[in-house]
Parts: sequence; C-alpha cells; structure tokens
Amino acid sequence: MFKKLTESIVNQLDPKGNLVPVPSFSDHEYFRPLCLVKRKRKSIFHLFPRYELTHYRLDNMLLPREGIEPLFANGGDRDSSKFTLKISSSDRVDGSLSVPADHASTGVTGAASSSQAWSITLQKNRIPLTELDALQAKRKLDMNHTFIQQLKKSQQVLYVVHETIEASEETSYEERTEAGGGFMAKFYAKFNVKGTTVKKQSMTIPKGCTLAFRAIQLGITDESWYLTYFPYVTRTMFVSDGSPPGKLGEVEVELLENCQILSTLSPDLLGVFLKAIKAAMRDRNLFQELTQKMEAVLHDTGGSGLETESPDLKELLSSLQNSSKDLLLELAKAIAYTLDALDALTEDQLVLLLEALEEKILPQWLKLVESILEHDIEDTTGPFSVDPALLSFPQEKGQELTIALVGMSRVKLQKDGSAACMDNAFPAIAALYVSLYVLSFLSNSD
Repeated sequence: MFKKLTESIVNQLDPKGNLVPVPSFSDHEYFRPLCLVKRKRKSIFHLFPRYELTHYRLDNMLLPREGIEPLFANGGDRDSSKFTLKISSSDRVDGSLSVPADHASTGVTGAASSSQAWSITLQKNRIPLTELDALQAKRKLDMNHTFIQQLKKSQQVLYVVHETIEASEETSYEERTEAGGGFMAKFYAKFNVKGTTVKKQSMTIPKGCTLAFRAIQLGITDESWYLTYFPYVTRTMFVSDGSPPGKLGEVEVELLENCQILSTLSPDLLGVFLKAIKAAMRDRNLFQELTQKMEAVLHDTGGSGLETESPDLKELLSSLQNSSKDLLLELAKAIAYTLDALDALTEDQLVLLLEALEEKILPQWLKLVESILEHDIEDTTGPFSVDPALLSFPQEKGQELTIALVGMSRVKLQKDGSAACMDNAFPAIAALYVSLYVLSFLSNSD
C-alpha cells in the first residue's frame, strides 16, 4: 500500500527523471539526506531505480578533524520548499473483472467503475551538490570502518541521498480495491493463498515521513571520496541474429542473461525449483524469506545462511548449499530475477498463474504475451490486435482467466483479439512475460 502511494507521487512529480519512491514505510527514515544506500540490480520490468538501505550515513563514515563545525548542523535539510499534490484516478470495471487502481483514498466502487481522489502536502529537502563537493575536500573517509571494508570486499557501489520529498503534515490515506469478486475468491480458497480479493486498508503518513528521494553515486579511492556525476554504465550489446525485434528482444536478452543456467539443470532439480517458487507464490512470508536468502548469497558471494525452518524451501536451499561457488551464484541470480518478476505482479495474478499451472495453459499464455510484446508498446499506444486463436481455450473460463491476467498488466484485451495499452504497460507486461517463461520452463519437468 505504501509502495503504491510513493510510486503514484513519483509518477506525478517526475515520471521520466531520477526521483525514486521509498519502497517501505518501515524504512523511510533510512532514505533521508546524507543516508548511504546501495543500488539493486536493474531490470527491465521496473519503472524506477531501486535501492536498499545500509543503516549508515555519510557523516558516520568521515574522519573528524579539529576546527571543522558539525556536518550540516541543521540535520542536512539545507534547502527546502513546500507544495501540495492532488491525485485523482478512474478505472473501468469490465464485468466481473477489475483493474486495480494506482492510487486511492476515498472512492465509490460499483459494478461498472471505480473512482478515487486524494491530496497531500509535501516538502522538498535537499543538500546542494556543491556543498557535498566542498565537503569532500575537508573530510576524509575512514577506510578502516567495518562497513567500508565489507563494501570493498563485495565490490558494491555506494550512493548518498541528497534530496528527499517528505510529508509536511500528518495525512490519512485509505484504499479500497476489489478484483473479480466471486470470480477470484474461489481461486484464493483453492490455493490457500494468504490474501483477499476485496481489501479496505488505511494508514497514517506521519509528518516528516520520507516518500521519495534522489541519490548520487560515490566514488571511493584510498581515503578520498567524490561524487560521480557521470558513472560508467555497462550496456548490453544486442546480437541481431536470431533476436526478436523491438521490446520482445530487449526482454529476452535480459532473461537469457539472468536465467540461462536453468537450461543446464536436471528435470529433478527443475522440479525442486518449481516446488519452492509455487510455495513462495502462495505465502508472502516464504516469498520474502527466499528473496532475502538469494540476495544474501549474491552480496556475500557465498552459501552461508541457507538454513530454513520451512519444509517448502528446505529441499531447494539444501541443493544450493551443496553447489559449487560459481554455480551457486548463477542459480541465486536466476532465482532472485524470477522472484523479482513475480514481485512486480499483483496478488491476483500470482493466484491466476497457480491456476494456469494446474490447467496447463501457461504455454498458450506465454505465446499471447509474446505476441503483445512484438508490438511497440511503450507508455500509451494506439489499439492493436493479437491472434484471436490465442484466446481460444477448451473451457470458457480459460478465456476469462486470460483477459483478467493481461488486464492486470495494463493491457486491455477483448475476446476478438483487439487490445490497447494503458500508461506504463511495458514494464508490467515484461514482468508477466518473464514469470510465464520461467514457470513454463520449470513446469516441463513435471
């Protein structure tokens, strides 16, 4: 809920810039000016860059020097301004299906439509980069600090927050979503998924809560540090031979880079992978546990910490623990990437994917989403069409499931194959394609 709110704010303020939504309410205090953060892996199905907290600030890492006043005595808020942001949205409900709203506080939901409106007063706080530049000439970095030593060992890149968007007053936020009613309820019950198809949630955003931020990369050499205004970015060189054109080609290249190792595994091990991922799709706690363990492996470049109390994850983690170091890293990367794609989907989509695994219609869904990506979908485009045969299923509910699934990825699909994309459809449909591809590949081991 908090993530949806912060993404909505960033979409309004800076949809094409480098403003980043804070992902979790519990972590908002760790994304304030001077906080140090690490950038997560980039993927094609995320609209915004993603960062993880470190629990450290830049001033924690600098050596003190006599005669220098405390670093930014006012707490880092060197420059600030206030403004009010008003957000409104309206979504159509098609029959028994509903496309979840991007943002909501108050609204009226009926059989045909849902509308919401919401307002918040924000404050921008920033430390001018010129002041940070001047600071680096005065204060050296403590290279003996444990955090800096671990950072060098893992070769991770560090960023410092220099601007934030905060709530300037306490604000109440309420959200109601309804997806599919009885249509989805039976699937939630069938798969024992910890969720609900009708939700009414509310939360209070406290004054000073960080909602979004900007960060700049730090360069570190010996005891000096500096701001990296033009970081070197490694770009994938796309091979034209055999690579599909357009957006589909981009998604497939990234998928291959992250998941190629799966093609080398035995059918038995693929089955172990599928069992664990299906369990994570049913239970959010298992999903987070598996994600955290894979991230730990990738950061620590080792297999420690792969023990678990969950019988659903034990077989997979045991197999990983017995793998060589190089294989472990490749497998952890593939699992983390798959979970990343699944995490970009809605809860309802995860339930529909579980149903599709049982009905063995994943390959047809994969072909359908592949055909959508063959069109030049970027933000909002005009109407297009897909092969109606891809919407033909032995049972009528197959078509209903398909239209529901794709609609939740911001593509409105009709029974005759006509389609239209909503705003920001490409990242959502790319995440769906990756999820379908990996699940379909793993399920072939059954």
